Amino acid sequence: MKNIKYIITGLLLSGFLISCSEDFLEYEPEGVLSNENVATAENAESLVIAAYAGIANDDMIGPLTHMWVYGSVRSDDSYKGGGGRSDVGEVDRYEQYYLTVPDQGELMAPRTWTNYYKAISRINFALSVINDIPEAEYEVKTTRQGELRFLRAHCHFMLKRIFKKIPYITEDLTKDEIADTGNDLPNNELWNMIADDFLFAYNNLLEEQDEVGRADRSAAAAYLAKTKLYQAYEQDENNQVVSINSSLLQEVINYTDEVIGSLEPDYANNFLVDYENGPESIWAAQFSINDGTRVGRVSFVTGLNSPHGTGLYGCCGFHLASQNMVNSFRTDANGLPLLDSFNQSDILNNVQADGTVAVSSGLTVDTRLDHTVGIPGRPFKYRNTVSEQGDMIYKFSWARDPGVYGFFGNMKEQQAPDCSCYIKEGPFVGTSRNVIFIRYADVLLFKAEALIQLDRYTEALPLINKVRERAAASIQKPIAAGASDIYNVGLYTSFPNKEFAWKALKFERRLEFGMEGPRFFDLVRWGEAEETLNAYLDEEKTKRDFLANAVFTAGRDEYYPIPQREIDFTGGLYVQNAGY
Repeated sequence: MKNIKYIITGLLLSGFLISCSEDFLEYEPEGVLSNENVATAENAESLVIAAYAGIANDDMIGPLTHMWVYGSVRSDDSYKGGGGRSDVGEVDRYEQYYLTVPDQGELMAPRTWTNYYKAISRINFALSVINDIPEAEYEVKTTRQGELRFLRAHCHFMLKRIFKKIPYITEDLTKDEIADTGNDLPNNELWNMIADDFLFAYNNLLEEQDEVGRADRSAAAAYLAKTKLYQAYEQDENNQVVSINSSLLQEVINYTDEVIGSLEPDYANNFLVDYENGPESIWAAQFSINDGTRVGRVSFVTGLNSPHGTGLYGCCGFHLASQNMVNSFRTDANGLPLLDSFNQSDILNNVQADGTVAVSSGLTVDTRLDHTVGIPGRPFKYRNTVSEQGDMIYKFSWARDPGVYGFFGNMKEQQAPDCSCYIKEGPFVGTSRNVIFIRYADVLLFKAEALIQLDRYTEALPLINKVRERAAASIQKPIAAGASDIYNVGLYTSFPNKEFAWKALKFERRLEFGMEGPRFFDLVRWGEAEETLNAYLDEEKTKRDFLANAVFTAGRDEYYPIPQREIDFTGGLYVQNAGY
């Protein structure tokens, strides 16, 4: 909400917002105000704004928004990067699938758990206040309840994807009841609780909100579709997909048809601050800058990930595209992806004496490669120069540790350093660009996936082609340096069978959302994580020594362990995930 979040700083100073303790079960409103004396429409509005702020109160080591650690580095999309394996070693353990240490410390996943339950506590406090206000005194009461339940469902959804076994905390629980709430609900029951909150939002939210950034009916419909899609792949206690629920897939189709949106005409627009909250952004975390505070309400969630040693950015060279990711963008003579053979040889890995990368004769690639990956010799963030600051052609020297992690960079989460959205705090970079949770491209491919699984793959063809057609047209901004002739993105003329359509859908999701974070969660949802990631590791080990001992263990590594401190705090009430 670009135009309402500016009051958040004043809200923080007023004592409205909740002070933090180390564990979410102890995290409760402690200001001078109680439910009884804040139950006014004006105060309720402030509490709702505070709840929105809570879902984006993340940082580089406790992410809530961008899933670059959990969904990208844990997959075949990217490497951790940084200054070697010991640099933020917790993420190295995630990349190696080595999470069996008894104490993970305070960083990353345990901190994400805490940050999300702090956000949930904030949401529930707002709901408990609003529930007590008569509707005659608060005409938007039902709408705000819908927004808050949407936010609560969003938080629990994100936690469930990461941890699987989580407690579902609602505003009607007392402190004692929260302390007695376990994390061992049946998988389907937990999905239903998330869906129920989204359904309430869907039934009570406005089709269009006056203030940009508030959840609306389309956002609820899109999230219902996403929830039902995850729920449809039914898992056993060992995280293995044992069946696919066709009735839930039909619900996915029904809800995607209720989403109002469209694709941006240029793929690049999704990753530039000038186009945020556009027609493709169905639901996003909102950020701001120049709001009267020292650093603004900017996001530092990818603050470690800037190109290193450029003089233009800060540090630290994390989140680097894998060779496998780069290879996936290769296309055949018809402009179609090589669904089965894309990784048989490497592309763009031959560095010349001048620090650029040679383009092999006859190579053709999907345009989305240069929107996703920083490649030596090619424009970075659609710029050749940045005012007086220097050359913006991506260079081999921008790689911090090429001997370990190679030299491919990340593009989507970066902004040009002369952007008005950009700020440096010490060596770390923050920006006010939104972090999108659901794009309209997601909605199209959710529907296509459900159709294919229901053997209606011919109906999925135009949906996938619509995404590819936009990719083919996304060459207006400078994304290549003298090598634009290598772009070739074609459309599928037909799907000969379900198996082919299924491969095409999965590949399209990887190309469209490369390094945005959904990849690992997609593989787990489909029940293909072990097969895909161990095949990836077997090949990458021949190129990247740091992966020599990495192995994905089915029945364990699909989810993170429940933080040990939470199990200890609840006296063993919480049960650990399978395999740990």
